[in-house]
Amino acid sequence: MIAETPAPMTPMFQSAIQRIIPHRYPFLLVDRVTEFEPGQRIAGIKTFTADGAESQGNACEAPTVSAGILIEMVTQLGAILVLERPNMEGKIAVILQIPAARMLKPVVTGDVLRVEAEVVKLRENFGELRGAAYCQGERVAEGQMRFAVANKDDLLRQ
Repeated sequence: MIAETPAPMTPMFQSAIQRIIPHRYPFLLVDRVTEFEPGQRIAGIKTFTADGAESQGNACEAPTVSAGILIEMVTQLGAILVLERPNMEGKIAVILQIPAARMLKPVVTGDVLRVEAEVVKLRENFGELRGAAYCQGERVAEGQMRFAVANKDDLLRQ
């Protein structure tokens, strides 16, 4: 018997991403999702433009993207992975801890990053993800994060 391979995923663009996570411009840092294995791994693309909010206030000749922006980009991609499950409607992912994160090479405006996140541990209300960002095939950042899953309405009442 031949094992079935999953059908290739259609890319997920901004409108679909915005139905899953609450981020909007200029805080939405995932341009599109290119690969998706539910509950396992996800990959996406982000282009850093000279007029993008993430490079504003940086007076360098070639403005660099901060490590904080790169961490947020990976966590947003991870949130899409975690929240794109049937039982997650009305939920939101909240970062609990970033036990490891490091920037390996500078990222400058004009760079196109391929970002990946994979599940290390996933439970009903919490989990852990590992992620990395690549520019032209070279790893430029990596890290891990722990998160909780909460009801959106409960957070809004606080």
